[in-house]
Amino acid sequence: MLEGLRIVEVSSFVAAPLGGMTLAQLGADVVRIDPLGGAADTARWPLAPSGTSLLWTGMNKGKRSVTVDFRSPDGRDVVTRLAADAGIVLTNAVGRDWLSYEALREARPDLILLQVEGRPDGGAAVDYTVNAEIGFPLVTGPPEHAGPVSHVLPAWDVACGLYAAVGLLAAERRRSRTGEGAHIRLPLYDVALATAGNLGLLAEAQLGVERERIGNYLYGGFGRDFALADGGRVMVVALTGRHFTDLCEITGMAGTVGELGRLLRADFAVDGDRYRHREALAALFAPWFAERTLPEAEEALKTCSVLWAPYRRFTDLDLAASELMDEVEQPGVGRVRVPASPLNTGAGRRRAAPAPRLGEHTAEVLAGLGLDPAGLRAKGVVA
Repeated sequence: MLEGLRIVEVSSFVAAPLGGMTLAQLGADVVRIDPLGGAADTARWPLAPSGTSLLWTGMNKGKRSVTVDFRSPDGRDVVTRLAADAGIVLTNAVGRDWLSYEALREARPDLILLQVEGRPDGGAAVDYTVNAEIGFPLVTGPPEHAGPVSHVLPAWDVACGLYAAVGLLAAERRRSRTGEGAHIRLPLYDVALATAGNLGLLAEAQLGVERERIGNYLYGGFGRDFALADGGRVMVVALTGRHFTDLCEITGMAGTVGELGRLLRADFAVDGDRYRHREALAALFAPWFAERTLPEAEEALKTCSVLWAPYRRFTDLDLAASELMDEVEQPGVGRVRVPASPLNTGAGRRRAAPAPRLGEHTAEVLAGLGLDPAGLRAKGVVA
Protein backbone atom coordinates (compact mmCIF):
# COMPACT_ATOMS: atom_id res chain seq x y z
CA MET A 1 0.00 0.00 0.00
CA LEU A 2 2.83 2.42 0.83
CA GLU A 3 5.46 1.11 -1.57
CA GLY A 4 7.74 3.93 -2.74
CA LEU A 5 7.40 5.87 0.50
CA ARG A 6 10.60 6.15 2.54
CA ILE A 7 10.79 7.33 6.14
CA VAL A 8 13.89 7.96 8.22
CA GLU A 9 13.28 7.18 11.88
CA VAL A 10 15.56 8.38 14.68
CA SER A 11 13.86 7.13 17.81
CA SER A 12 13.72 4.82 20.80
CA PHE A 13 11.28 3.06 23.15
CA VAL A 14 7.60 2.78 22.08
CA ALA A 15 5.68 5.71 20.57
CA ALA A 16 7.91 6.75 17.65
CA PRO A 17 9.14 3.21 16.84
CA LEU A 18 5.53 2.00 16.79
CA GLY A 19 4.63 4.78 14.36
CA GLY A 20 7.45 3.74 12.06
CA MET A 21 6.63 0.05 12.32
CA THR A 22 2.96 0.74 11.50
CA LEU A 23 4.05 2.35 8.25
CA ALA A 24 6.62 -0.36 7.53
CA GLN A 25 3.94 -3.02 7.88
CA LEU A 26 1.96 -1.18 5.21
CA GLY A 27 4.84 -1.33 2.76
CA ALA A 28 6.85 1.84 3.48
CA ASP A 29 10.65 1.63 3.50
CA VAL A 30 11.41 2.69 7.08
CA VAL A 31 15.10 3.21 7.85
CA ARG A 32 15.75 3.37 11.57
CA ILE A 33 18.98 5.19 12.43
CA ASP A 34 20.62 4.46 15.77
CA PRO A 35 23.84 5.73 17.34
CA LEU A 36 26.79 3.35 17.36
CA GLY A 37 26.00 0.58 19.86
CA GLY A 38 22.28 1.30 19.73
CA ALA A 39 19.86 3.69 21.42
CA ALA A 40 18.58 3.47 24.99
CA ASP A 41 15.95 0.85 24.09
CA THR A 42 18.39 -1.62 22.51
CA ALA A 43 18.47 -3.77 25.66
CA ARG A 44 15.03 -2.88 27.01
CA TRP A 45 13.13 -5.66 28.79
CA PRO A 46 11.60 -8.17 28.16
CA LEU A 47 14.66 -10.09 27.00
CA ALA A 48 15.20 -13.35 25.13
CA PRO A 49 17.55 -15.89 26.76
CA SER A 50 20.30 -14.52 24.48
CA GLY A 51 19.83 -11.05 25.99
CA THR A 52 18.17 -9.69 22.83
CA SER A 53 15.45 -7.16 23.62
CA LEU A 54 12.02 -8.52 22.72
CA LEU A 55 10.67 -4.97 22.91
CA TRP A 56 13.21 -3.77 20.34
CA THR A 57 12.55 -6.63 17.97
CA GLY A 58 8.81 -6.21 18.46
CA MET A 59 8.85 -2.49 17.64
CA ASN A 60 11.17 -2.64 14.64
CA LYS A 61 9.72 -5.41 12.49
CA GLY A 62 10.13 -4.86 8.77
CA LYS A 63 12.48 -1.86 9.08
CA ARG A 64 16.03 -1.41 7.82
CA SER A 65 18.67 -0.58 10.43
CA VAL A 66 21.58 1.83 10.12
CA THR A 67 24.04 2.80 12.87
CA VAL A 68 25.96 6.07 12.73
CA ASP A 69 28.20 8.06 15.05
CA PHE A 70 25.92 10.92 16.07
CA ARG A 71 28.79 12.77 17.75
CA SER A 72 30.94 13.23 14.67
CA PRO A 73 30.32 15.85 11.96
CA ASP A 74 30.64 13.15 9.31
CA GLY A 75 28.06 11.01 11.09
CA ARG A 76 25.63 13.89 11.36
CA ASP A 77 26.15 14.63 7.70
CA VAL A 78 25.22 11.03 6.88
CA VAL A 79 21.96 11.37 8.85
CA THR A 80 21.18 14.69 7.14
CA ARG A 81 21.73 13.16 3.71
CA LEU A 82 19.52 10.20 4.58
CA ALA A 83 16.78 12.53 5.84
CA ALA A 84 17.01 14.71 2.74
CA ASP A 85 16.84 11.70 0.44
CA ALA A 86 13.77 10.27 2.19
CA GLY A 87 12.03 13.59 2.75
CA ILE A 88 10.14 12.28 5.79
CA VAL A 89 11.60 12.05 9.30
CA LEU A 90 10.02 10.56 12.42
CA THR A 91 11.84 11.18 15.68
CA ASN A 92 11.51 11.54 19.43
CA ALA A 93 15.11 12.70 19.86
CA VAL A 94 15.47 15.93 21.84
CA GLY A 95 18.27 18.45 22.29
CA ARG A 96 19.92 17.83 18.93
CA ASP A 97 19.98 21.05 16.94
CA TRP A 98 21.46 19.30 13.90
CA LEU A 99 18.35 17.06 13.80
CA SER A 100 15.87 19.95 14.10
CA TYR A 101 13.35 20.81 11.43
CA GLU A 102 15.13 24.09 10.71
CA ALA A 103 18.49 22.37 10.18
CA LEU A 104 17.20 19.49 8.07
CA ARG A 105 15.00 21.78 6.00
CA GLU A 106 18.13 23.45 4.63
CA ALA A 107 18.96 20.14 2.96
CA ARG A 108 15.38 19.42 1.86
CA PRO A 109 13.01 22.44 1.69
CA ASP A 110 9.86 20.29 1.45
CA LEU A 111 10.89 18.11 4.41
CA ILE A 112 8.23 16.55 6.61
CA LEU A 113 9.37 16.06 10.21
CA LEU A 114 7.19 14.69 12.98
CA GLN A 115 8.57 15.20 16.48
CA VAL A 116 7.15 13.08 19.32
CA GLU A 117 7.56 15.06 22.54
CA GLY A 118 6.72 14.63 26.20
CA ARG A 119 4.83 17.81 27.03
CA PRO A 120 3.52 20.68 24.88
CA ASP A 121 5.95 23.09 26.56
CA GLY A 122 8.86 20.88 25.51
CA GLY A 123 9.32 19.33 28.95
CA ALA A 124 10.14 15.67 29.42
CA ALA A 125 7.42 13.09 30.07
CA VAL A 126 6.81 9.39 29.49
CA ASP A 127 3.65 7.31 29.34
CA TYR A 128 3.71 6.47 33.04
CA THR A 129 4.09 10.07 34.22
CA VAL A 130 1.49 11.38 31.76
CA ASN A 131 -0.94 8.67 32.86
CA ALA A 132 -0.48 9.69 36.49
CA GLU A 133 -1.25 13.37 35.98
CA ILE A 134 -4.19 12.94 33.61
CA GLY A 135 -6.18 11.04 36.27
CA PHE A 136 -6.64 7.44 35.13
CA PRO A 137 -4.77 5.65 37.98
CA LEU A 138 -7.08 7.20 40.60
CA VAL A 139 -10.21 5.77 38.97
CA THR A 140 -8.66 2.35 38.24
CA GLY A 141 -8.92 -0.60 40.60
CA PRO A 142 -11.33 -1.82 43.30
CA PRO A 143 -13.39 0.72 45.25
CA GLU A 144 -11.69 -0.13 48.55
CA HIS A 145 -8.20 0.51 47.18
CA ALA A 146 -6.79 3.83 48.39
CA GLY A 147 -3.69 4.30 46.23
CA PRO A 148 -3.26 4.80 42.50
CA VAL A 149 -3.28 1.83 40.10
CA SER A 150 -1.07 2.40 37.07
CA HIS A 151 -2.04 0.39 34.01
CA VAL A 152 0.44 -2.18 32.68
CA LEU A 153 -0.45 -1.17 29.11
CA PRO A 154 1.39 2.01 27.93
CA ALA A 155 -1.80 3.24 26.29
CA TRP A 156 -0.57 6.77 25.52
CA ASP A 157 2.59 5.48 23.84
CA VAL A 158 0.45 3.19 21.69
CA ALA A 159 -2.04 5.92 20.78
CA CYS A 160 0.80 8.38 20.14
CA GLY A 161 2.51 5.96 17.75
CA LEU A 162 -0.66 5.50 15.75
CA TYR A 163 -1.29 9.27 15.70
CA ALA A 164 2.27 9.68 14.39
CA ALA A 165 1.65 7.29 11.50
CA VAL A 166 -1.58 9.08 10.57
CA GLY A 167 0.05 12.49 10.89
CA LEU A 168 2.90 11.59 8.56
CA LEU A 169 0.54 10.19 5.94
CA ALA A 170 -1.64 13.30 6.14
CA ALA A 171 1.39 15.56 5.74
CA GLU A 172 2.71 13.50 2.81
CA ARG A 173 -0.69 13.73 1.09
CA ARG A 174 -0.69 17.49 1.56
CA ARG A 175 2.84 17.75 0.17
CA SER A 176 1.86 15.74 -2.90
CA ARG A 177 -0.84 18.35 -3.61
CA THR A 178 0.96 21.56 -2.62
CA GLY A 179 4.68 20.78 -2.56
CA GLU A 180 4.89 22.06 1.02
CA GLY A 181 6.68 20.29 3.84
CA ALA A 182 5.57 20.26 7.46
CA HIS A 183 6.86 20.34 11.01
CA ILE A 184 4.48 18.37 13.22
CA ARG A 185 4.81 18.32 17.00
CA LEU A 186 3.06 15.49 18.83
CA PRO A 187 3.26 15.76 22.64
CA LEU A 188 2.47 12.56 24.53
CA TYR A 189 0.60 14.62 27.15
CA ASP A 190 -1.70 16.04 24.48
CA VAL A 191 -2.46 12.54 23.16
CA ALA A 192 -3.58 11.46 26.64
CA LEU A 193 -5.51 14.70 27.26
CA ALA A 194 -7.27 14.47 23.91
CA THR A 195 -8.24 10.85 24.52
CA ALA A 196 -9.62 11.64 27.97
CA GLY A 197 -11.63 14.44 26.39
CA ASN A 198 -12.85 12.32 23.50
CA LEU A 199 -14.13 9.70 25.96
CA GLY A 200 -16.18 12.34 27.82
CA LEU A 201 -14.12 12.12 31.01
CA LEU A 202 -13.03 15.76 30.94
CA ALA A 203 -16.53 17.05 30.20
CA GLU A 204 -17.84 14.94 33.08
CA ALA A 205 -15.25 16.48 35.41
CA GLN A 206 -16.12 20.02 34.25
CA LEU A 207 -19.75 19.31 35.14
CA GLY A 208 -18.68 18.55 38.71
CA VAL A 209 -18.77 14.75 38.60
CA GLU A 210 -15.82 12.89 40.13
CA ARG A 211 -15.53 9.45 38.57
CA GLU A 212 -15.62 6.66 41.16
CA ARG A 213 -13.62 3.47 41.29
CA ILE A 214 -15.76 0.50 40.29
CA GLY A 215 -13.30 -2.37 39.95
CA ASN A 216 -14.15 -4.61 37.00
CA TYR A 217 -17.68 -3.30 36.47
CA LEU A 218 -18.53 -1.72 33.13
CA TYR A 219 -19.11 2.01 33.60
CA GLY A 220 -22.57 3.15 32.54
CA GLY A 221 -24.00 -0.29 31.79
CA PHE A 222 -23.82 -3.83 33.07
CA GLY A 223 -20.66 -5.87 32.87
CA ARG A 224 -18.46 -7.62 35.40
CA ASP A 225 -16.15 -10.54 36.02
CA PHE A 226 -17.58 -13.70 37.56
CA ALA A 227 -15.84 -16.61 39.30
CA LEU A 228 -16.34 -20.13 37.96
CA ALA A 229 -16.48 -23.49 39.72
CA ASP A 230 -13.06 -24.55 38.36
CA GLY A 231 -11.25 -21.46 39.67
CA GLY A 232 -11.34 -19.50 36.41
CA ARG A 233 -13.03 -16.19 35.78
CA VAL A 234 -14.97 -14.74 32.88
CA MET A 235 -15.74 -11.18 31.88
CA VAL A 236 -19.39 -10.77 30.96
CA VAL A 237 -20.80 -7.68 29.22
CA ALA A 238 -24.44 -6.89 28.48
CA LEU A 239 -23.92 -3.92 26.23
CA THR A 240 -27.49 -3.74 24.87
CA GLY A 241 -30.98 -4.52 26.07
CA ARG A 242 -30.95 -7.73 24.09
CA HIS A 243 -27.69 -8.82 25.73
CA PHE A 244 -29.15 -8.19 29.16
CA THR A 245 -32.37 -10.04 28.39
CA ASP A 246 -30.38 -13.04 27.18
CA LEU A 247 -28.21 -12.95 30.31
CA CYS A 248 -31.32 -13.03 32.47
CA GLU A 249 -32.75 -15.93 30.48
CA ILE A 250 -29.60 -18.03 30.35
CA THR A 251 -29.06 -17.72 34.10
CA GLY A 252 -32.72 -18.42 34.90
CA MET A 253 -33.11 -15.02 36.52
CA ALA A 254 -35.61 -13.33 34.18
CA GLY A 255 -38.49 -13.46 36.66
CA THR A 256 -36.34 -12.48 39.65
CA VAL A 257 -34.77 -9.56 37.79
CA GLY A 258 -38.22 -8.39 36.72
CA GLU A 259 -39.39 -8.45 40.33
CA LEU A 260 -36.25 -6.62 41.45
CA GLY A 261 -36.93 -3.92 38.89
CA ARG A 262 -40.48 -3.54 40.19
CA LEU A 263 -39.33 -3.25 43.81
CA LEU A 264 -36.60 -0.75 42.97
CA ARG A 265 -38.76 1.12 40.46
CA ALA A 266 -35.99 0.55 37.93
CA ASP A 267 -36.19 -0.01 34.20
CA PHE A 268 -33.50 -2.55 33.35
CA ALA A 269 -34.06 -1.94 29.65
CA VAL A 270 -32.09 1.27 30.28
CA ASP A 271 -28.30 1.33 30.61
CA GLY A 272 -28.34 3.75 33.51
CA ASP A 273 -30.59 1.64 35.72
CA ARG A 274 -28.56 -1.48 34.99
CA TYR A 275 -25.47 0.42 36.07
CA ARG A 276 -27.01 2.00 39.18
CA HIS A 277 -28.13 -1.40 40.47
CA ARG A 278 -25.12 -3.34 39.17
CA GLU A 279 -24.20 -4.89 42.51
CA ALA A 280 -27.71 -6.25 43.15
CA LEU A 281 -27.87 -7.65 39.62
CA ALA A 282 -24.41 -9.20 39.87
CA ALA A 283 -25.41 -10.92 43.10
CA LEU A 284 -28.30 -12.61 41.24
CA PHE A 285 -26.10 -13.82 38.36
CA ALA A 286 -23.03 -14.86 40.36
CA PRO A 287 -24.37 -18.25 41.62
CA TRP A 288 -25.04 -19.45 38.07
CA PHE A 289 -21.38 -18.90 37.13
CA ALA A 290 -20.09 -20.27 40.45
CA GLU A 291 -21.84 -23.59 39.76
CA ARG A 292 -20.25 -24.08 36.33
CA THR A 293 -16.82 -24.83 34.93
CA LEU A 294 -15.49 -22.87 31.97
CA PRO A 295 -16.56 -25.51 29.39
CA GLU A 296 -20.04 -25.64 30.93
CA ALA A 297 -20.41 -21.85 30.95
CA GLU A 298 -19.11 -21.66 27.38
CA GLU A 299 -21.59 -24.25 26.17
CA ALA A 300 -24.48 -22.23 27.56
CA LEU A 301 -23.26 -18.75 26.65
CA LYS A 302 -22.49 -19.55 23.02
CA THR A 303 -26.22 -20.06 22.42
CA CYS A 304 -27.07 -16.42 23.20
CA SER A 305 -25.94 -12.87 22.38
CA VAL A 306 -24.17 -12.13 25.69
CA LEU A 307 -20.61 -10.83 25.21
CA TRP A 308 -18.10 -12.71 27.29
CA ALA A 309 -14.54 -14.03 27.41
CA PRO A 310 -12.42 -16.04 29.85
CA TYR A 311 -9.49 -14.37 31.59
CA ARG A 312 -6.23 -15.74 30.19
CA ARG A 313 -2.49 -15.20 30.46
CA PHE A 314 -0.30 -14.43 27.45
CA THR A 315 1.07 -17.96 27.76
CA ASP A 316 -2.45 -19.38 27.31
CA LEU A 317 -2.97 -17.87 23.85
CA ASP A 318 -3.02 -20.17 20.82
CA LEU A 319 -0.94 -18.01 18.48
CA ALA A 320 -0.81 -20.69 15.79
CA ALA A 321 -4.57 -20.37 15.35
CA SER A 322 -4.42 -16.66 14.52
CA GLU A 323 -4.05 -15.56 10.89
CA LEU A 324 -2.43 -12.37 12.18
CA MET A 325 0.59 -14.20 13.59
CA ASP A 326 3.39 -15.27 11.25
CA GLU A 327 6.33 -17.44 12.17
CA VAL A 328 9.67 -15.75 11.41
CA GLU A 329 13.33 -16.36 12.16
CA GLN A 330 14.19 -13.43 14.40
CA PRO A 331 17.92 -12.73 14.81
CA GLY A 332 18.92 -13.06 18.45
CA VAL A 333 15.65 -14.74 19.38
CA GLY A 334 15.08 -17.72 17.07
CA ARG A 335 11.88 -19.00 15.51
CA VAL A 336 8.98 -17.02 16.94
CA ARG A 337 5.46 -15.95 15.97
CA VAL A 338 5.04 -12.20 15.46
CA PRO A 339 2.04 -10.11 14.37
CA ALA A 340 1.60 -8.64 10.92
CA SER A 341 -0.46 -5.48 10.48
CA PRO A 342 -4.02 -5.93 11.82
CA LEU A 343 -5.26 -3.96 8.80
CA ASN A 344 -6.75 -6.42 6.34
CA THR A 345 -7.44 -4.78 2.99
CA GLY A 346 -9.16 -7.83 1.52
CA ALA A 347 -6.43 -8.17 -1.11
CA GLY A 348 -4.40 -10.49 1.07
CA ARG A 349 -2.74 -9.49 4.31
CA ARG A 350 0.89 -8.38 4.11
CA ARG A 351 2.97 -10.96 5.93
CA ALA A 352 5.07 -10.15 8.98
CA ALA A 353 8.79 -9.53 8.67
CA PRO A 354 11.42 -9.89 11.40
CA ALA A 355 13.22 -6.92 12.91
CA PRO A 356 16.72 -6.34 11.56
CA ARG A 357 19.95 -6.86 13.44
CA LEU A 358 21.21 -3.54 14.78
CA GLY A 359 23.02 -1.82 11.91
CA GLU A 360 22.30 -4.66 9.47
CA HIS A 361 21.56 -2.43 6.50
CA THR A 362 24.15 0.30 7.05
CA ALA A 363 26.30 -0.54 4.01
CA GLU A 364 23.28 -1.16 1.78
CA VAL A 365 21.54 2.11 2.64
CA LEU A 366 24.67 4.27 2.43
CA ALA A 367 25.72 2.75 -0.88
CA GLY A 368 22.26 3.64 -2.19
CA LEU A 369 23.11 7.30 -1.49
CA GLY A 370 26.39 7.04 -3.35
CA LEU A 371 28.43 7.06 -0.14
CA ASP A 372 31.43 4.85 0.58
CA PRO A 373 30.46 2.52 3.46
CA ALA A 374 33.97 1.04 3.73
CA GLY A 375 35.58 4.44 3.95
CA LEU A 376 33.12 5.65 6.55
CA ARG A 377 33.61 2.44 8.51
CA ALA A 378 37.36 2.92 8.46
CA LYS A 379 36.89 6.42 9.92
CA GLY A 380 34.60 5.07 12.66
CA VAL A 381 31.59 7.00 11.35
CA VAL A 382 29.49 3.85 10.92
CA ALA A 383 29.72 0.41 12.46
